[in-house]
Amino acid sequence: MKRTAFFISDGTGITAEALGRSLLAQFETSRLYMVTKPYIDTLDKAHQLLDVIKKTGEEDGHRPIVIDTIIDQNIRDIIKSADALNIDVFSTFLEPIENELGVKSSYTVGKTHALTKAKEDIYKSRIDSVHYALDNDDGARTHHYDKADLILVGVSRCGKTPTCIYLALQFGIRAANYPITEDDMLDTELPKSLRPYRHKLFGLTIDPERLSTIRHERRPNSHYADLHQCQREVSDVEALYQRHHISYLDSTYYSIEEIAARILAAAGIERRMSPI
Repeated sequence: MKRTAFFISDGTGITAEALGRSLLAQFETSRLYMVTKPYIDTLDKAHQLLDVIKKTGEEDGHRPIVIDTIIDQNIRDIIKSADALNIDVFSTFLEPIENELGVKSSYTVGKTHALTKAKEDIYKSRIDSVHYALDNDDGARTHHYDKADLILVGVSRCGKTPTCIYLALQFGIRAANYPITEDDMLDTELPKSLRPYRHKLFGLTIDPERLSTIRHERRPNSHYADLHQCQREVSDVEALYQRHHISYLDSTYYSIEEIAARILAAAGIERRMSPI
């Protein structure tokens, strides 16, 4: 049974989509096709979208699910006239918060993601952190590790780079990463460039079969991608973590978002969130 879910906003649609996907992810057995419709900010756009919702319901044979963060009452009324399960995020949650705080909300389009003066410093910190992650990727530079909040280590292709970039972009965390190579594992000690920063190290590991598959996509039928080679590297790097008491996480079955969240929690690093 196919059902379509629309995430609708008169702004970017980021809030509606994030909340909608989080809610619908709980229904794994349902076949849900998700559509995001941002910037529905005129009556004409609302009427056009209403036709799309109606047609979609007819094609699916089931009424769509509509999750919206629309501010304009006239536009919202048009969307609500659709034969759909309508979930208005703001009206559901804002009124109880207004009652609790004793003040009226500003009810402004794009308020969550707007760049205000109060958020400017943290926004700049995030951009600087992204540049840091890119400049200190794959052990290319190690003389700036004193400025790192975190140094991810692990074998090649276990998820270090995307995790570092996500940590920087989402939370303003300065994360470097260093690939542990076969040469590094010939010695029982940590690589020389990492030794002064052992307290900043966090390891990633991965299922060898998954690692082999990922490496085959990059270098097909190579020694680098050979399953036995992957098994040896993973075994050696886990032994290195245990020998030097480095916390580590198996990245095989987690998304980048979940890897990042688990690392921050385990390492005790606070997320640098923008103020409201």
